[in-house]
Amino acid sequence: MNSGKMTEASDRERQAASREMVIREAAKRRISDPAGTRGQEVLNALMEIIEVANLKVGDRLPSEKELASSLGVGRSSIREALTAWQRMGIIVRNKGAGTRLAADVTGNGIQKPVVIQVEAQGLMRTLAVRRPLELEVARLAIHNATEKDMRIINARCEELLALYEAGENWFDADHRFHEAIYDASGNPLFGQLIKQLHAAFHDIYQAPFDQPKMADRSIPIHRDLADAIIARNWEKTKAVLIEIFSIVEDEVTKILHEEQ
Repeated sequence: MNSGKMTEASDRERQAASREMVIREAAKRRISDPAGTRGQEVLNALMEIIEVANLKVGDRLPSEKELASSLGVGRSSIREALTAWQRMGIIVRNKGAGTRLAADVTGNGIQKPVVIQVEAQGLMRTLAVRRPLELEVARLAIHNATEKDMRIINARCEELLALYEAGENWFDADHRFHEAIYDASGNPLFGQLIKQLHAAFHDIYQAPFDQPKMADRSIPIHRDLADAIIARNWEKTKAVLIEIFSIVEDEVTKILHEEQ
């Protein structure tokens, strides 16, 4: 047997051993209440399993059926969790090739929980894609918004700030404010794309790091964003949006450092 074939055989053996270890570790983490299972619970279990099994980028995960059986949940729960990871670029799924890791979800020698690390990676990937889309949709809103659109943007901003100043949960109001900008752009595809990106993360993680008010210091400058769009001032709009994204990214980095 030549060296190439030996390497290929060795890789197959390693992949098979890794798959068996993943299944064994999954069986140890059977979810006690599968009826009430959230996608995040499944992902948390999978992250622990991947770390213990020391899977690397390119390694293949067991099938949905095998994971569901080992964890004691329905295949739909596994499918939902893996779909979220796929949207965040953590795995790739190809018919015939199965599901493989596309990003490192282990601790990388840094002493922080792998759950926090993967959640941060997913959020940062989402933000990196959202940033240019949010900038473009705001630019289009400046050019295409009607006076009615501008009044709605202003009203949504006032609603958001009122909830923030009252110390209440502003999460949904923030969505409505940004949706008003998407609607004003004149191109519904931008809103659909951004909502899909948002859903890729938030369908699993209801609030980043279980902190509903994370990056709340960005909320007051949403007034500046609304005013800049209403004034049709692109340079000011761009600067404020970049500042908002920078605040969120800084918060993610801060949380990661606190977990070290």
